[in-house]
Amino acid sequence: MDVIKEKLKLLPDSPGVYIMLDKYGNVIYVGKARVLKNRVRQYFHNTPKPQKVMQMVANIADFNYIITNSEIDALALENNLIKKYKPKYNILLKDDKTYPYIKADMRDRFPSFYITRKIKKDGGRYFGPFMGGINCKDILEVVQLLFGVRLCHTSVTAKPKRECLNYHIGRCTAPCAHKINEEEYGLRVKKALNFLDGDYKNAQAVLEQKMIAAAEGEAFELALDYRNKISMLSKLEAKRITSINKVIDADIIAYATNNLYSAVNVLVTRKGIMQGASSFALDEAHISDAEALTSFITQYYATHEPPAEIVVPEYCEKLLVSQFFKEKLGKSVDITAAKQGVKAELLKMAERNAHDYLEKSVDKIRHRDDMTVNACKRLQQMLGLVRYPRRMECYDISNVSGVDKVASMVVFIDGEADRTQYRRFKIKTVEGANDFASLQEVLLRRLSKLGTDEEERFPKPDLIVIDGGKGQLSAVAEIFGQLGVTDIELISIAKQQEEIFTLTSDDAVKIPARDYALRMVQRIRDEAHRFAITYFRNLHSKNMLKSELEKIEGVGKQRRIALMERYSTIDKIMSAEAEDIARTHGISLKVAKAIKDYFSN
Repeated sequence: MDVIKEKLKLLPDSPGVYIMLDKYGNVIYVGKARVLKNRVRQYFHNTPKPQKVMQMVANIADFNYIITNSEIDALALENNLIKKYKPKYNILLKDDKTYPYIKADMRDRFPSFYITRKIKKDGGRYFGPFMGGINCKDILEVVQLLFGVRLCHTSVTAKPKRECLNYHIGRCTAPCAHKINEEEYGLRVKKALNFLDGDYKNAQAVLEQKMIAAAEGEAFELALDYRNKISMLSKLEAKRITSINKVIDADIIAYATNNLYSAVNVLVTRKGIMQGASSFALDEAHISDAEALTSFITQYYATHEPPAEIVVPEYCEKLLVSQFFKEKLGKSVDITAAKQGVKAELLKMAERNAHDYLEKSVDKIRHRDDMTVNACKRLQQMLGLVRYPRRMECYDISNVSGVDKVASMVVFIDGEADRTQYRRFKIKTVEGANDFASLQEVLLRRLSKLGTDEEERFPKPDLIVIDGGKGQLSAVAEIFGQLGVTDIELISIAKQQEEIFTLTSDDAVKIPARDYALRMVQRIRDEAHRFAITYFRNLHSKNMLKSELEKIEGVGKQRRIALMERYSTIDKIMSAEAEDIARTHGISLKVAKAIKDYFSN
């Protein structure tokens, strides 16, 4: 604490970001401050604080800070550092769902429409998010059915292409085949955009006409499909909030806390239609509700399209958040504290949802802590590990008779999977089925990145877990010795007896089967195995698909590439109908039938 006391005296009056560290040097909390001196000292004053903050302060062994030009810059930097370090006591949207949007690619002369879950600053028009039981594919089908716009990425070139099946069945106007000019297609796009903006009445009328015509022509399956689409549009229309002006897009965000755990509820309205809601259970250590809500908003809208307006409680840092959107995201968003009217009612609804979700989630959060952070602490004690195993990496090898050998690396942070850091390896130097040599190759390639520029992307792990027994452990230990690695701990887990082997004892460690520490090691082992098997199957199936396509007459190199990009595996292409295969670029219905016949025999 002497180091901290001396550092507290030197804190500047500037805005910036402060970084709290534990005794192992791990980042456990990142915060932003308008005045660094005031905010950081606040943690160490003997004043009442939320219980979670007190727990965090008890684990602080040191801190660093970065001065910024403004509080806006500090907020942006805080968000980036949270993504980078994933601190234990910050808000981390681990259970966040990315809902689908429909995107119109307006950069193209002939815009295409498709489903995406990623929002980019690329000039496209995004509609959504679609939630609450509304199927994006159904809406996209209605768009194509009514307006004849294209749903593919086929480039429109000076030379016309061959029409695909969608043109022949009246689903697409085929701009790629020069069947429609840019002006006429633009009018169709405009109508499609209006529809996606919430103008459903005309669409419902057209679908009803088509349903009646199909029924009269005894095409009952088609009539039923039209009826289902009409029902879907009716659901959307029924969610319209009549008290809200049609042009208003708003997210209503409420925060609830019991000073140990927290929850946020986001109600989503688009064009006056209630799309649905998302709730998030948070395990964080912010000093104030305003700080917590601000941190949530910056993280949430990193992966979600901001609406024109966000309705928040009065205590929210409204001006700061608004400036953040404008300066850092290039968006003009109104941050509103609703005090009366329908928006105030919606905020109360969101607050009730947040409190209800928090009440029901407390036990789940505690159980998650037992299975993750507490399991890591217990594993450290039971195995006598020098360091708390915050970052664990697990490796597994997969092959069949030495063919298509692959390895997986999965990463757990504080006992939870971090899929953004998973890696796959093709075995390059090993002949035949030799798991020991394959593990040595992979660990040599992995550990060689330490101390290089690549360590930023591949941080040093605290613990490496190997799927296997003493043999696998010894093989990897040789690589540790060869590279002089002494500050990373190594264990293996043998599946048959679920025994754990370490380098400090000849005897296996038996952890009770119901212990969360063992279950966590089993989870990371099983995840590495799943990841390796999936990679192997995809690689093996892709190689097999290429080999089989080469045998079909009329399927040349370009067609093979197009088919492999679309289907990737033999199973997928075998389950597709000829009409679906014909939608692939460069594949006529005749060739598609030949492909279907080949895989059917």
